[in-house]
Amino acid sequence: MAKAKAVSTANASYSEIALSGVYALTSPKYDGAFGIDLPGDVHTALIEAGEIPDPYFGANEQDVMWVNHTPWSVERNFDAAPEDLDGYLTLTLSEVDCIARISLNGELIAETDNAFRRYDFDVTGKVRPGENHIQIDFAVTRDVAKARAQAHPFPIPFTKNYQTNGLEGVHMNFVRKVACHAGWDWGICLMPTGVYGRMAIRKSRLARQESVQVDQAHGKKSVELSIATRVYAFAEGSVELGHTIDGQVIADKVVVRPGENVFVHNVTIKNPRLWWPSGQGEQPLYDLVTTLDGEVTSRRIGLRKLEWVIEKDAIDHSFKVRINGRDITAMGANWIPADAIPSRITEPVVRDLLESAVAANMNMIRIWGGGQYEPDYFYDLCDELGLLVWQDFMFACMSYPSNREFLDNVRVEITQQVRRLSHHACIALWCGDNEVIGSLTWYDETKANPERYLANYDRMSSMLQSIVEDEDPARRFWPSSPSLGYLDFSDGWHSDTRGDLHYWDVWHSAKPFEAYRTVNPRFASEFGFQSFTSMNVIETFTTPEDRNPSSPVMENHQRNDGGNARILETMCRYFRFPATFEQMVFLSQIQQGLAIKTAIEYWRSTKPRCMGTLFWQINDTYPVASWASLDYGGQWKLLHYMARRFFLPVNVVAVPDKEKGDIVLKGINDTASRAEISLEVRIVNVDGSSTTVHDKRGKIGPDAAAELARVPLNNLGDGDFLAFSWTGEDGNLLGENDFFPRAYKYYDVPDAKVKAAWSTQDGAPVLTLTADRPAFFVTASVDVPGYFSDNALTLVPGRETRLTFTPRHGAKVTQKALASSLRIRHLRETY
Repeated sequence: MAKAKAVSTANASYSEIALSGVYALTSPKYDGAFGIDLPGDVHTALIEAGEIPDPYFGANEQDVMWVNHTPWSVERNFDAAPEDLDGYLTLTLSEVDCIARISLNGELIAETDNAFRRYDFDVTGKVRPGENHIQIDFAVTRDVAKARAQAHPFPIPFTKNYQTNGLEGVHMNFVRKVACHAGWDWGICLMPTGVYGRMAIRKSRLARQESVQVDQAHGKKSVELSIATRVYAFAEGSVELGHTIDGQVIADKVVVRPGENVFVHNVTIKNPRLWWPSGQGEQPLYDLVTTLDGEVTSRRIGLRKLEWVIEKDAIDHSFKVRINGRDITAMGANWIPADAIPSRITEPVVRDLLESAVAANMNMIRIWGGGQYEPDYFYDLCDELGLLVWQDFMFACMSYPSNREFLDNVRVEITQQVRRLSHHACIALWCGDNEVIGSLTWYDETKANPERYLANYDRMSSMLQSIVEDEDPARRFWPSSPSLGYLDFSDGWHSDTRGDLHYWDVWHSAKPFEAYRTVNPRFASEFGFQSFTSMNVIETFTTPEDRNPSSPVMENHQRNDGGNARILETMCRYFRFPATFEQMVFLSQIQQGLAIKTAIEYWRSTKPRCMGTLFWQINDTYPVASWASLDYGGQWKLLHYMARRFFLPVNVVAVPDKEKGDIVLKGINDTASRAEISLEVRIVNVDGSSTTVHDKRGKIGPDAAAELARVPLNNLGDGDFLAFSWTGEDGNLLGENDFFPRAYKYYDVPDAKVKAAWSTQDGAPVLTLTADRPAFFVTASVDVPGYFSDNALTLVPGRETRLTFTPRHGAKVTQKALASSLRIRHLRETY
């Protein structure tokens, strides 16, 4: 059996024995022993051992379901040197998934039942010099959850997002585990088991670090930092506590008493370099290093003044984020876990996804409450990239128990998470849950006794609010998403005058895209429209005979009831039905992008009424038909390309004015400076002829939206559409857009020929596209991982469009490799 080796720091008063590595994986219900890398999960170990197939292929999900019905054990030996035991010892385990018993040298020392907590167990005197043995025995989480639900004094309904082949769902509201591990309407049901976080035995001379929090007070030319260090002491005595930041050193000898101790030190940063969200400025970060008797931790601090502004106004109440005194329009998407198999969630995978968010002009990510609190590196990356984080607490779409045992468990979880994350510049908002208020109207039990379940909900919500107010009073607590505000548990789904809004009528109620223009949210935190995942991704989980939208495999990779039918129904509404499956996949992504484009362009045009649009969703956990703008694996779908355009900081959009019969061209400026642009508007016919109807300069105030031009709708004939472009004061092109007054199926789109030529500019590959006739949704793709600077384009004769290519994952590419795999598609090909 493999052994772990002690990893000692330079200071002998602190050291760690790393417990990560290879363990033996066994089960009393399954023959055989396998190796498992921890941190890691059981599914990965079984896949690598050849015991189960890839769960993502075909209908293999059913074939591996037995794994989450089976109890598992992991064990290994490790060595400890005498010097590693000369002090107080803490066994630290985080993200233990989920119900487990921990044994050390044959003695049961602890139990865990919350995958969102860090557990610190005092094992002083229990580790011996030489060889030791650790074992973790995992229960079957679904069985524990069911037993707890049955023992509860009244029924608490749960979301059954996994019901394939009649299998019952999992009572995920009775266990603290990633809710979507049991399946969701975009997710596979695997219910993984494992340990995903820190695994170590920490030796301390007298005390260990628990958390370091940093509050900021901003003056005109300085920022005062209040650094609160929590220290857990095993006995009374004194310890050396120090901080360094911005060349300043704090060295303090403090007296500790058994249990938790809090020490506060103040540091003033003069002439601070301020942190801004992406697109609004730079993201300088200050290194804060904290030392406690040789135990060293590092954090990166971004200096910014963040406020969430909820104030009465002429409409009702505002809902917006203010950074360094400026109201910032939040633009982004909702985030779910990066993979359904935890071992596959790595820092390079997450970085790639977040860099794609920034590349699409996003400045905010909402971490959804049915997923997980992300690892430290996630928030470090958001600090680095300038992505604000709307952080849900992990409760979603169902009621939860409010008995003392459950609330005490959650209280530790939330307190730990707020203390862990509050120093990050990116954290913008703590939100109590996702759609739990709304779920009170979904289930027969809650509808039959609303008073009981509302009181049950309020117990949890009030506790969460108190924790945030105690632990991070500078930040706003928002009770739920969507919500109308403090202690207002009424319907926040359809009220658009205050709070945040989830608008799902276009998808779930099959309303036309134009319905997005019938609501006027203050902050749209959820809305979305599905597409099929890209063809090259479909090929990874299907055989050729599966490639039909109603095949069992394609329907298994569609988790929303009736989802594939709704995609096709919408396709018939806006487009001529395609001839092949591959064209259908392509067209589904076009219409997904158009749906979200319609919503966001209109809502942004209402600024300052609407100050946030976060579409559902940016990423997938496995290959599936979904609302994501990035395929599983990070490839850009057409929605993501369109997002790069509709999230442009200086933008021009077309909004129909039905009362006056006009198309209004509105300019949007999300920068701090006045924007002066030249706007050219043309009426273009599908035959290639065009007429310029507007060519003037216009001004848009800072952080504002303004009308720039109007075109009477009756000026456009049957084959006409609007094409418009705008340039900055320097004459450089800032953006292009178009507007079709009728559904695309009514246009006799010509059979355009698109020519492509490669060149190089500043060492980067450049693709130049031209067309002999108008061509719509022209999309370039290559086999090399990466993305073009634009895609899903409208090309008109006589104009060149130049696209640069950016490789992903740091890949080095050659023009030959790009040219050999280049493929150009456009709308006419689907006819």
